[in-house]
Amino acid sequence: MVTERKHWFQTVFQIKGSVIPSILGRTILCGAFGIFISVLFYYGLPVAMPTLASLIPNIVLGLLLVFRTNTAYERFWEGRKSWGTLVNTVRNLARQIWLAIATPTAEAHTQKMVVLRMLVAFCVATKLHLRHEPINEELQALLPPEKYDMLHKMNHPALEIAFWIGDYFQQEYERNTLNPYQVSALHKLLDAMVDMLGACERILKTPMPLAYAIHLKQLLLLYCLSLPFQMVGSIGWWTGPVVILISFTLFGIEEIGIEIENPFGHDPNDLPLDAICATMLRNIEDLMTLTPGGGMKGGG
Repeated sequence: MVTERKHWFQTVFQIKGSVIPSILGRTILCGAFGIFISVLFYYGLPVAMPTLASLIPNIVLGLLLVFRTNTAYERFWEGRKSWGTLVNTVRNLARQIWLAIATPTAEAHTQKMVVLRMLVAFCVATKLHLRHEPINEELQALLPPEKYDMLHKMNHPALEIAFWIGDYFQQEYERNTLNPYQVSALHKLLDAMVDMLGACERILKTPMPLAYAIHLKQLLLLYCLSLPFQMVGSIGWWTGPVVILISFTLFGIEEIGIEIENPFGHDPNDLPLDAICATMLRNIEDLMTLTPGGGMKGGG
C-alpha cells in the first residue's frame, strides 16, 4: 500500500511525459491577464462582467474537448492494434517459414535465415517510414549489403522488403520445397503485414480536420480570456490563480489529444516502436536456434 501511494504521488509530480511543458506558456499568459484584470478592478474600473459566463456555454466547450480527445485516443489505439497484429503475423510467418521450408544445403539454410531477418527489417522499415526517417544502420544490420544498398534508391523501403520476401516464397515453390497450399498461406500472412502497414499509413495521413482544430483553439482562448471578467467581481485578487488552474485543465486536455493523435513518433506518449521491433528480433533469433523436434540449431 505504501509503494502504491508513493508511486501515485511520484506520478502526480512527474514532468516528463506530461503536457505541462507544452501548455505552460499559454497558461501563464491567461493567468497574467487575470492579474491584469484584477488590478483594473482594484482601481475601480468596470471590468466585472458576470454575464460573460454565457458567452461560451460550458457544455459546448466540454463536448468539443471530449470529441477531440476521444478521436485522438481512437487513432492511438488503432495504431497499437495494428502493430500488435503486425507482431503476431510476423511470429506466425516466421514459424511457418522455419518449419515448412526445407533447407538441404548450407546455402539454402543461410537464405532462409536472411529472409527471417527480413521480416524484422520490414517492421523496422515501417517504423522509419511512419516517422519520416531515412533508412539507417538498424536496417543495415538486418539485410545483406547488396539489398541494403538497393533500399537507398526506393521510395518505399518496406514495400520493397515485402516484395523480396514474396519473391523468396515463389522461388521455393518453383523448387518444390513448398506446395500450393503452403505458398498460399505464406502469401496471406505477408499480405496481412502489408495491410497493417496500410492501416498505420491511414492513421498518419488522415490528420484532424484543420477547421475543427482552429475553431477549438479559438474557443479555448476566448473562454480562458473571458474568465477574469466573470470572476474578478467575486474573488478579486484570486482571479489570476483560479484562471491558471482552469486554463491548465482545458489546455491540458486539448494538448493530450494533440500528443496521442500521431502515435508513431518519439514522444514519451507515443507507441514504443523501438522496443517492439527489438522484441521481434529477439523472437526471430530464438526461433532460429530451434529445430522442429525441439533440438538446437537446425535447418528446418
